[in-house]
Amino acid sequence: MKRVEFTNTVLRDGHQSLAATRMRTAQMLPALADLDALGFYQLETWGGATIDSCLRYLGENPFERITALKKGAPETPHGMLLRGQNIVQYTSFPDDVVETFIRCTAGRGMDVLRIFDALNDPRNLETAIRTTLASGKHARGEICYTISPVHTVEAFVEFGEDLVDLGCQSVSIKDMAGLITPKIAYDLVSALKKRVSVPVILHSHDTAGLAASSYLAAVEAGVDVVETSVVPFANGTSQPDTLRMMALLAGHPRCPDYDRERLARLRAHFEKVYADLKAFTSPANERVDVDILTYQVPGGMLSNFRNQLKEQGMAERYDEVLKEMPVVRAALGYIPLVTPTSQIVGTQAMLNVKFGRWKMISQPAQDVVLGKYGKTPGPVDRDLLALVEKQSGKKAVTVRPADLLVPGLPALRGKLREKDLPDDDETAVLFAMFPVETEKLLRGEKPAAAPAAAPAAPPAPKSGSRPKKYLMHIEGKEHTVEVEEVGG
Repeated sequence: MKRVEFTNTVLRDGHQSLAATRMRTAQMLPALADLDALGFYQLETWGGATIDSCLRYLGENPFERITALKKGAPETPHGMLLRGQNIVQYTSFPDDVVETFIRCTAGRGMDVLRIFDALNDPRNLETAIRTTLASGKHARGEICYTISPVHTVEAFVEFGEDLVDLGCQSVSIKDMAGLITPKIAYDLVSALKKRVSVPVILHSHDTAGLAASSYLAAVEAGVDVVETSVVPFANGTSQPDTLRMMALLAGHPRCPDYDRERLARLRAHFEKVYADLKAFTSPANERVDVDILTYQVPGGMLSNFRNQLKEQGMAERYDEVLKEMPVVRAALGYIPLVTPTSQIVGTQAMLNVKFGRWKMISQPAQDVVLGKYGKTPGPVDRDLLALVEKQSGKKAVTVRPADLLVPGLPALRGKLREKDLPDDDETAVLFAMFPVETEKLLRGEKPAAAPAAAPAAPPAPKSGSRPKKYLMHIEGKEHTVEVEEVGG
């Protein structure tokens, strides 16, 4: 039997899940030789919240990080996480911006793009997949796994087939909240292996303590790759540790044999880095949290929820808000909880508890209802749809959301020239997503001081970022409010 392979996530998801994405490029460089020599299937090194963090907190050019990491680990394919039409932000961007971002990323040497859509809407993936393939890079399609009455093994398999039809060269089950059980992992991997001809990957988080056992079941079912990290940036809200998974597979004919001495050196190095980042780590993210099985909140979001509510003067209503999240999610068509939908659902649950159910509806929640994020997995609650259409004066859209957007690059280049800043492709796409932070970087300004504890994926407004204005509807009246967001 062919040995299962591991992708290592320590340089991206490992520290995003356990240290708020605060690992600097300089802290990664000493680990590259050993990581490269281990012969992993891939190294996940970029994307997700790393680009936001580089600009907002670390004062680094994120594209320069790709160059540095590729130079230090040239033999192993490097991968990144891309939110489809959202790129690495919370909103959809025009096709020309998405295409340019991918070409820039490919030009820097990124090998594999993990492409997902929060709603599993294939239309939101078309541009990213097409451009990745045209750039000569590997398109890896992600199936966002979640649990609901409309999410079945058959539905996930059909979406996997859609991804392959779009051109994806591998398919991954993206279990962002660590919800997949061993039985479902076995059934889903088995079904995918029968129906698609490309490699099948399982990516999970050990938040609820299920990931390692689900990996074992997936190995039995024939999964090609599972994703692991390196302690202390492993387990808990991150991926299972590499040595831990090798021990669990010991004696199995598919057990891989990664160099334990190198893994021990990596652990020693990352222990020092973890200590340096202690202001951004939390014991809550390191332990098993079974609440995740009820509320389905990904990554470090649940463990930080109490602090978020405290800042909103709602600490005593923590349990109420958590119980409201499934209500909001169901009304929004059982959307999977992954960036940006987890933030949208969490924030709306807080508003429902604070002001009364649907008395104040955030603009992002309205946009989900109106189809501006794409087709929801299940139907949106009819009464909520009618309320949003009445209050907004808009009807729900059924076309691909990006079809409603005009090309963005000409205006972006114009704004950059007005500011006497470079208007090259890399600058333009960073400015499209993070205009304030990109301008500060280009002008040599230091980023704002990082907060003492920064959540990986906040469900509610949080201080420390630029405020955005949203139009809210409270009992039929319009109000403009400012909400601050932090990248997840």
